[in-house]
Amino acid sequence: MRADVQQVADDTYLVHGSNTNWVILKDGDAVTLVDTGYPGDRERLLDSLAQVGSAPEAVAAVLITHAHNDHLGSAEYLRATYGTPVYLHEAEVPHARREFLHQVNVGTVLANGWRPGVLPWAVHALRAGGTVKVPVASPAAFPSDGPLDLPGRPVPVHTPGHTLGHSVFHLPDRGAVLGGDALVTGHATSRLEGPQMLLDMFHHESARALTSLERIGALDGDLLLPGHGPAHRGPVRAAADRAREHAVPGARSSR
Repeated sequence: MRADVQQVADDTYLVHGSNTNWVILKDGDAVTLVDTGYPGDRERLLDSLAQVGSAPEAVAAVLITHAHNDHLGSAEYLRATYGTPVYLHEAEVPHARREFLHQVNVGTVLANGWRPGVLPWAVHALRAGGTVKVPVASPAAFPSDGPLDLPGRPVPVHTPGHTLGHSVFHLPDRGAVLGGDALVTGHATSRLEGPQMLLDMFHHESARALTSLERIGALDGDLLLPGHGPAHRGPVRAAADRAREHAVPGARSSR
């Protein structure tokens, strides 16, 4: 199964899976993998590594923006099969172990089924493994503050709201921000194009998610690589401001 791999900067690749993205950062033969798609995206994930001249055994680490199934999907597979370390924000580590699950539930999805795109998205999510159990047995907190000693030198930035430990990754040397689900540019449940937030029903704490846009907007960069949607070129500050302006009320979860 072929993956849609796009080189967006030197040694930087945005990969479009099935309704979700991941990012590959290269440094010579080694790579950092940021997110892993749905469990059902595994063939695409492995193909994307091959397309950039890498392999799963060359992945120095998996960084996870947040532990929802559409981003965590193959993290445990890589850890168990290749010994790849899996890193998240410390608040997200128990989420990755599935000590709790902060993810939109079936009842909330059905209550919002009248919204355009929600039911088709839900059908796809079920088929891609959105509700299967994919805990990571031994996730770890980011090993240091500031730039990580990994290909791409990504800098984790805590942006809570979508989940407690959601983090974006800043690539100062590449002028890029990996927005995860805190700042996206499209989604199957949205009719907007360009920088935006997800519907409130997807956020654990919508108010904190909105506040986290300020932290993202303070990062220097002119390339946004989102967890959903295409790459966006232009000041990240302007992208965060636009998302705040278009924040969609309603679709709130009762979680």
